[in-house]
Amino acid sequence: MSKNREFYWRRLHSLLGIIPVGLFLVFHLSLNFTATGGEEAYNNATGVMDLVPHSLLLIVEWIVIYIPILFHGLYGVYIAFTATNNVKRFGTFRNWMFALQRFTGVFLVIFIAWHIFQTRIQKALGAEVEFSMMEEIVRNPWMLAFYIVGILSATFHLSNGIWSFLVSWGITQSPKSQKIASYVTMVFFVLLSIVGVAAILAFV
Repeated sequence: MSKNREFYWRRLHSLLGIIPVGLFLVFHLSLNFTATGGEEAYNNATGVMDLVPHSLLLIVEWIVIYIPILFHGLYGVYIAFTATNNVKRFGTFRNWMFALQRFTGVFLVIFIAWHIFQTRIQKALGAEVEFSMMEEIVRNPWMLAFYIVGILSATFHLSNGIWSFLVSWGITQSPKSQKIASYVTMVFFVLLSIVGVAAILAFV
């Protein structure tokens, strides 16, 4: 792969990680957070999607969600296994964030594939994606732990990915602006993690 082509692929990978994949994650966790209000609140919130014509919803899901996630995930795995980690040689905070970004990215490919299998594919086979479905899934303590790790991996990957996006796109160039961005994105990580974990625990 030529350097110019790889540069643009990486830019596209970075952009799709924020828009639309990152925005979808925030929307998805916020929608799931309605479960903290009880079964009826969650079912009413998710039921709104059923008002959209199926063919239109399918097109939007593939264009806005599945294709961007597929590209971001697969190209991210390529980056993860070709990148050089400097954790042992340079044990800095940013090097650890770099390593965790790659690790969570690989894990998320597995987690998201499994989550889609348990929900969207089951819906395509005739199951109803509602409160009782998620309640049944997380009834298994190992599956609950798997989902919590998956949620934390996703919120970290997005938060740290925003920091990387700001740097790679030249938005935060000075050390001071990058330090401020680190604080802001970590606060975002904590807040989004609280929303995500609270949501999954509401099904227990």
